Amino acid sequence: MTENTKRIILFQFIIIIVLFWLIVFYGKDEYDQLSLAHEDDIETVNRVKLEHGATVVVVSPEAQQQSEIHTDKLSGSEHQQTLNVLGSVLNIDLLIEMRTRYLNAKANANIARAALLNSQQEYRRMQQLNQDNRNVSDQIVLAKEAVYKADQAKLAAAELEAKNLQDNIRQNWGTTLASMATSERGNQIMQSLLSHQTMLVLVVFPLDIKKPANTVNIAPIGAEVPPMKADLLAEAPITDPTMQGVTYYYTAPADHLRADMRVNVQLPEQATNNSASASKGLLVPANAVVWYGGKAWIYKKIKADKFMRLPISTDHPATGGWFIDAENISAEDDIVISGAQLLLSEEFKYQIKNENED
Repeated sequence: MTENTKRIILFQFIIIIVLFWLIVFYGKDEYDQLSLAHEDDIETVNRVKLEHGATVVVVSPEAQQQSEIHTDKLSGSEHQQTLNVLGSVLNIDLLIEMRTRYLNAKANANIARAALLNSQQEYRRMQQLNQDNRNVSDQIVLAKEAVYKADQAKLAAAELEAKNLQDNIRQNWGTTLASMATSERGNQIMQSLLSHQTMLVLVVFPLDIKKPANTVNIAPIGAEVPPMKADLLAEAPITDPTMQGVTYYYTAPADHLRADMRVNVQLPEQATNNSASASKGLLVPANAVVWYGGKAWIYKKIKADKFMRLPISTDHPATGGWFIDAENISAEDDIVISGAQLLLSEEFKYQIKNENED
């Protein structure tokens, strides 16, 4: 290859590189415009609008059906004025340990009783043989008597231990719980506590209480969960060291409760010496409520394809939800009872998009 040929090849290579960069430089704008146009074509539908200063989520009836967004009217309800007291979820590990020790003591007593019956029969048989022409020696009779008396002492010790454990349980946990814990046949309430299906809650009532309410509503302090119904079990012999009052045991589902947790307790004012009339309003079911910003909200259907988020008060828990005054919401309004979380997610996605655009 001659020198001139090399120069021609090098010159052609340089021209190719220059032409490539010219194409890239002048075609960049057209490429960016094409990409933007493509993004505009696949942009998701904006389902959130502002109407008269209020945020509205727009979902077509077809999309509502596909997303299983269902509405219903709120039912009327009466709410008895309530008092708020405190309670605590008890750790029953000590009760379980004492129950186990008691049942072991009873089992040992049963074993000792069986051994005593056997040694008693053997002693009496040797005694009769000894009295019948001295068929056995006095020494054998004395040995059987010693075994018999030893078994008597073992049985008495086992029964005394079981009785002391039963008294200890009664003193620390009350007569009702002691009876349940020491029942050899088993008890449904005790089995439910042992299997962690229910929790034992200590509720502190005001000193002027007439009688404890058979059921109260409880909710963990600071938890965004609907209140749970707790059933009266018995009077408690212990008290809460942080407050004065009369104490009672209640049992409640263990779904949202943990040992040593503090709970808010709402009881009717009729349980005290005060009297109050019931107020009328609406019952908001728990499945209609969504939580955002530490507050409870519901979605009201304002048109066939439009929904508006409204705040509600959670000051008055009720079984299965919350009681609200019929001020901003009426019994004729359609409230989302299924799919409210989807609407909140759609609204929240719109807010994030606006922040990113800013």
